[in-house]
Amino acid sequence: MAAATAGKRIVFTGGSGKAGRHVIPYLMSQGHKVLNLDLVPLDNPDVYTMKVDLTDSGQVFNALSSHFDMSEYGNASLQPPDAVIHFAAYARNMLVPDNECFRGNVLSTYNVIEAACKLGIKKIVIASSETTYGVCFAQGDVDYHSFPLEEDYDVDPEDSYATSKLCGERTARSFARRFGVDIYALRIGNVIEPHEYARDFPAYLDAPATRKRNAWSYIDARDLGQICDRCVKTDGLGFQVFNATNDTITTRVPTVEFLKKACPGVKITRQMGEWEAPLSNRKIREVLGYKDVHDWRKYVKS
Repeated sequence: MAAATAGKRIVFTGGSGKAGRHVIPYLMSQGHKVLNLDLVPLDNPDVYTMKVDLTDSGQVFNALSSHFDMSEYGNASLQPPDAVIHFAAYARNMLVPDNECFRGNVLSTYNVIEAACKLGIKKIVIASSETTYGVCFAQGDVDYHSFPLEEDYDVDPEDSYATSKLCGERTARSFARRFGVDIYALRIGNVIEPHEYARDFPAYLDAPATRKRNAWSYIDARDLGQICDRCVKTDGLGFQVFNATNDTITTRVPTVEFLKKACPGVKITRQMGEWEAPLSNRKIREVLGYKDVHDWRKYVKS
């Protein structure tokens, strides 16, 4: 495993969305240059947004071999991207009919990965989801198989959104093997923006049962930027799946004590940290060197 330090040229899909509008500024603060591919502009004067239909493979190939902004016509030659981060998607069920959610998410992910690999881009990061663990969009009250939720868990979702994300992971694994590139899939937890702590977390703490579908875990949108940066800077891992969450559980009660009461029939398979998030980020801490910054307790009185 090698760590790359110089600023990279990154194509980011879906950068105008809830997560992207925080991740992109973090990436830029680390010296990277970013081109945003989206259907709506990002409200950031330093980032050029190209309107692209990612379900059209021709548009994707063209966009990934494009200039990053108009000023680059003055360069001696076209500079290719160093990395692609693919976040664009229907963000959940019920935005469109289920078959369109599945079609759009699977096809766009395939197109982005295929184009990047065939254009010689060696680093690809894709957004998978916490929903793959099978509870978030399950019908009725469903338990997890075991805790903690880690990357080797037997994921078995029943909904179209989460299934589309699993198809993305399988596509990533196939192309990483075929082309010998790094493709890292992030199983992203419930994304929290800075203003949402004061607005939402008191209710979460008062009614923890409402957070079962998110496994009492979350990811601060700014810390997700750090995770993406660590993915870009860490080379040589091939295909990998990483849970992308913050360190701690969103309850007033320590993790094991809480889980034994909330899910008494669910086994705990290893010793867990006192406040460890049930959707555990141990792998990104140990493999990518992620350091938690925006713990919810900094912003909410528990």
